[in-house]
Amino acid sequence: MSETIAKSDATNVGVSGGVYEAGPLEKPSRQCFAVLVDNEPGVLARVVGLFSGRGYNIDSLTVDEISTDAHLSRITIVTTGTPHIIDQIKAQLGRLIPVREVINLTEQGAFVAGALAFIKVIGSPEKQAEAVLIARKFGARIADTTGNAIIFELTSGLDQINKMTQQLDTLGPTEVARTGNVAMTCGENILKVSEVVRKSASSHKENERAYNASLLR
Repeated sequence: MSETIAKSDATNVGVSGGVYEAGPLEKPSRQCFAVLVDNEPGVLARVVGLFSGRGYNIDSLTVDEISTDAHLSRITIVTTGTPHIIDQIKAQLGRLIPVREVINLTEQGAFVAGALAFIKVIGSPEKQAEAVLIARKFGARIADTTGNAIIFELTSGLDQINKMTQQLDTLGPTEVARTGNVAMTCGENILKVSEVVRKSASSHKENERAYNASLLR
């Protein structure tokens, strides 16, 4: 089960004083990015280094190859920041050499997002039976039963995964392994790999020349 997330309609809050009026405050919000990158060594380190080097937080990160022919991977990043910080993140990601395309899914409108989790519960047969009842409420399936341990598999939004984990925690020792979010915009628009490669080819070469030149300084 995935969750559909609508575009945020939060507004900034203004602050006024007795003798002056400050500008509107920028309210931090959670944003989800889809980043297409060349599938080559060191790419993920560059992307993560951009965030850590500038003090930006990564709430969730997932990456996998989506085109073997074009050697492209898709990174899904969830981060939190003010509108100014989010604009900086998008611009700086776009300037990285291996990056082909950066899309802020949150700005695109509604999108579906979900993560995969394995949750192991250890307990007596009675506790395992209670765990199965809880898991069924969230649409999880049983992935394994060995001895006094039972492992559930759940694909859902992070909030649902957290709620299920919290309820299972009351039954006995638990272990959790989960991915970050993957996400995709709703509607008929699709991100075509061929168009991304063609559109970014010239700018990619310019960025690479600039990067190589900077190494010689």
